[in-house]
Amino acid sequence: MARTRILVVDDSAVARRLVSEAIATDPSLELVGSAPNGRLALARLEQLKPDVITLDLEMPEMDGLATLIEVRKSHPHLPVIMFSSLTERGGLATLEAIAHGASDYLMKPDDTASIDETRKRIVAELLPRIRAFAPPGAASSTAAARAAPARAEKAGAEKTGAEKAVNDKPIAAASRPARPSARVEVLAIGVSTGGPIALEALIPKLPKDLPVPVLVVQHMPPVFTRLLAERLGRNAALPVRECEGDELLHPGQVFIAKGDHHMIVRGPARSARLALNQAPPENSCRPSVDVLFRSVAEVYGPAALVVVLTGMGQDGLRGCEMVREAGGQIVVQDQASSVIWGMPGAVARRGLADRILPLDQLASELTTLILAGRSQRGPASGR
Repeated sequence: MARTRILVVDDSAVARRLVSEAIATDPSLELVGSAPNGRLALARLEQLKPDVITLDLEMPEMDGLATLIEVRKSHPHLPVIMFSSLTERGGLATLEAIAHGASDYLMKPDDTASIDETRKRIVAELLPRIRAFAPPGAASSTAAARAAPARAEKAGAEKTGAEKAVNDKPIAAASRPARPSARVEVLAIGVSTGGPIALEALIPKLPKDLPVPVLVVQHMPPVFTRLLAERLGRNAALPVRECEGDELLHPGQVFIAKGDHHMIVRGPARSARLALNQAPPENSCRPSVDVLFRSVAEVYGPAALVVVLTGMGQDGLRGCEMVREAGGQIVVQDQASSVIWGMPGAVARRGLADRILPLDQLASELTTLILAGRSQRGPASGR
């Protein structure tokens, strides 16, 4: 089976070398070329025919954003992963790149990290992103590793293969049977890869008089979450801001979990507050969707409505199990409209989803679910 072909574009010779060395550790991947700027990368694109591009933002002659725009003109579906520095300027540029079609992003380790730490992080964080965008029929890490002597490579590859086997299982139940729903008192959203675009398609379509608070966990580092909140807020009817911790929840407000902090709800439901903490990551994530969903299930019970959007991995699955046990409602984005159907797919395959919908139908359906509960007589069902 063919290996996934990668083109590395970065003006830093050290970064190109480290990414190249990391790719060499995975027998399912193949480095087909590298370039120090976008102009050279574009000149070699047709010759190299990569399956995935890793792209730096700040480069001479042609920077990453300009390069991405040109790539999208001729290759609208070619996966491009932005790999840049964690700064406010870099954060703004990365969000702009995502708006122009970047598939995913990863922040480079800062200058205080050793070469060995940087190499380990690239292997642990960049390679899974590359594998997630492998074309159909590409060699899996498991199959390729059978011929590889390195035990560490084989163990990591087998883990990837096991995760792929789970993700390739057919959906056991597309949705749960229709059932009476409690009045909704909170909307909680979990999202990862492809999230900024999904949120930009969803949040601005929610009405300004939405009678519940909206809580969002987007897998992002510090700085990015604040910039994302500001970007969403410019186009949304609802006020959007990054959670600062210990805040009273108000209807019609959107709170984005702060990067590198878990966001939780503390009850009782009628006077619930948000809080932040830096407990250990879950599913290798902080903020974690599972952490938020668990707290939402505990505080709101059957009055919780949660949504799982596009994203790699399975963060949110355990939280959805708790939401279902508490009687809450679960909606997931469908596969066709997701950048990566890992997170929503895991929930759907477990048979937990009440509804599986394309991105462009989510805002209207969520609004209907929330307002329908308001038309029913009786008190709220939150705890």
